Amino acid sequence: MEKFKFLPKEKISQLPKTPGVYAFLASPKRHREGGKKEAKFLYIGKAVNLKTRVNQHRKLMNLAERVGYIKTDSEIDALILEARLIKRYQPKYNITWRDDKNYFYVIATQEAFPQIFITHQPKNEGGRASLIGPFVDGRALKETLKILRKVFPYRTCKKLPGHEHACLWYQLRRCPAPCLSKSSLAQQIVGFPKSNMRECQRNAKNLMTTLTKGKKFALGKLKKEMAMLAKQQKFETAARIRDQIASLEKIFAHSRVFESEQTVPRTSTWYCGKIESYDISNIQGKEATGAMVVFIDGEPDKSQYRQFKIKGAHEPNDIAMLKEVLERRLRHKEWPYPDLILIDGGKAQFNIAKKICSRLRLQHIKIMAIAKKNNELYIEGEKKPVLLKNLPRETFNLILQLRDEAHRFARRYHHKLRKKSLLD
Repeated sequence: MEKFKFLPKEKISQLPKTPGVYAFLASPKRHREGGKKEAKFLYIGKAVNLKTRVNQHRKLMNLAERVGYIKTDSEIDALILEARLIKRYQPKYNITWRDDKNYFYVIATQEAFPQIFITHQPKNEGGRASLIGPFVDGRALKETLKILRKVFPYRTCKKLPGHEHACLWYQLRRCPAPCLSKSSLAQQIVGFPKSNMRECQRNAKNLMTTLTKGKKFALGKLKKEMAMLAKQQKFETAARIRDQIASLEKIFAHSRVFESEQTVPRTSTWYCGKIESYDISNIQGKEATGAMVVFIDGEPDKSQYRQFKIKGAHEPNDIAMLKEVLERRLRHKEWPYPDLILIDGGKAQFNIAKKICSRLRLQHIKIMAIAKKNNELYIEGEKKPVLLKNLPRETFNLILQLRDEAHRFARRYHHKLRKKSLLD
């Protein structure tokens, strides 16, 4: 079992510049029964360069007492280890833990020819499949599967049998093409060479082992299997496994699956605190509504949600409507002010929100706005908008969650008013 090495946060300059997994920890708490202290994990992440990545988490650094790290041999190992540690420790600020749709899981179906795929909804699979996850970085996971498919070819098509011609994956030697049979599945299993069927199952099993246990365990397992097959004089199968071992070692040594950490903005940990997200809903200015949703430390607090019926603007003018909603909300001094306001809109909405906060002397509230057209995020204090795809995965997920929740809440109130007006 991998063990963290710990540093006081004042000594993070000593962190290595290697791939690995890092963790922010709060002061340990003592158990009531045994008196043993237990570390409280705030956040777990992965990195190409541990020292660079940890230094980007400025706000988490203020909350943490110390930092833990585990060096890995490769980026793929870091991705796999991150998933395992998040599942084990369930850190507080891995903020979407309770909402599976923001995490990624790898599924291997329990069929004669297993299907491998990624899902957001592992509960739907029941006992019909093997499951690995949660993974935070979907892009890196997809890239890892793409790379590992070169070593362990597997099936991705949903239905068997059904195809008359082999697909591109078969031509690229990434799939054994069990779908080519025109007969029933039972006939297909009889008709398909048993060695190929066993190889499909072996590949799926070895792929899942690699994603669960990492490179060292997977290589050890493959080497034992190769030795056993050689002893049984099954030299052809042993040779294929030998080639898989060589490919796996090469892949883990040289593959890049993470995006550059230099593109991560310095606001990557702004989700710790109170955030208010706003959206406007109307049809040609009629039954116009505004909505405010509130997240505390990355979790929705529905007791603080508010709905606004637009009073001033009667024409379709989203900027004027947003201005009214923000002014009405910010004049409620009895409602605790947020650390950050997120607007669903472009540069014009971003600027109007900044002006209102400045006029009301609330400059301490940070403003951000999502521009749908170019998938950009305007951030107060940044000269240029940031592309959403360049944000850390946890930040990207939270932004979309905030935007979608505000949109849902605004639309619900708008539909309620619209229905009422039709009945009047």
